[in-house]
Amino acid sequence: MDPDKEKTGQNRLKTNEEPETWKNRIQGHSHRKIFVENLNGFLIYQKRHIFEYVSFYIMENKTKLNIKDWAEEDRPREKMLLKGVGALSDAELLGILIGSGNKNETAVELAQRILYSVSNNLNLLGKQEINDLIKNFNGIGAAKAITIAAAMELGKRRKLSEAVVQSQITSSESVYQIFHPVLADLKHEEVWVLLLNRAHRVLKKFQVSKGGVTGTVVDIRMIMKEAIDSLASAMALCHNHPSGNPNPSGNDDDITFRLKEAGKIMDICLLDHIIVCDHSYYSYMDSGKL
Repeated sequence: MDPDKEKTGQNRLKTNEEPETWKNRIQGHSHRKIFVENLNGFLIYQKRHIFEYVSFYIMENKTKLNIKDWAEEDRPREKMLLKGVGALSDAELLGILIGSGNKNETAVELAQRILYSVSNNLNLLGKQEINDLIKNFNGIGAAKAITIAAAMELGKRRKLSEAVVQSQITSSESVYQIFHPVLADLKHEEVWVLLLNRAHRVLKKFQVSKGGVTGTVVDIRMIMKEAIDSLASAMALCHNHPSGNPNPSGNDDDITFRLKEAGKIMDICLLDHIIVCDHSYYSYMDSGKL
């Protein structure tokens, strides 16, 4: 065979094989590319799945905030002191009774679950047996269950109790009848104040001072503080004269005037100042001096 022809044939053979070889190479590259893309997609999916699992695990196992970790104004006891008992929800009040929760719940959260079990109805809660509370709620032992039952019983008894009718001040005689048993037989002077609501019903009475035979010291500021703390709308001042003479002294007039002016500033009206003796009394209001 002609060497030149043989060489030409070999070259032709290589030339014929090159397109097939490049095709295989290209296909191999495409397969690798697809594999890499699939692998990347799988890894991205796995990373996302792992991230979600870790996040869930952290959320489930993170340290739970206790009530002590709450803001002070959100804690049930502190909230009651700051805003009054009426500002608390049923769950917060029940949480105060319970005192503490369990490993997974605060006292308030446990209280919410207890209330949910009785459709948030306190009447139904009052019918729950102590053993049922212990059995059905983790964190409720005998002491807590008894506390809840006792509170429910007190609520029932309060509802059944008759409301105490407060005395109503309608005249100087009303004030005199209240203080005569207290002051008439004393051998020394005492000053008392009667605090009233808007309907002139008695909120409380308290002693301001105790002195000697001829007089005693009266602190107007202490009277006003007590009146403000009691949310009084009116007040009556009362003291005795051991001498039996009901007529007021100049010092009596001065105290009456100063208390009246202090009451005006705080919108707490001084209704009367009564001087009590054994068989008689003096009224500033009846005498036109108030």
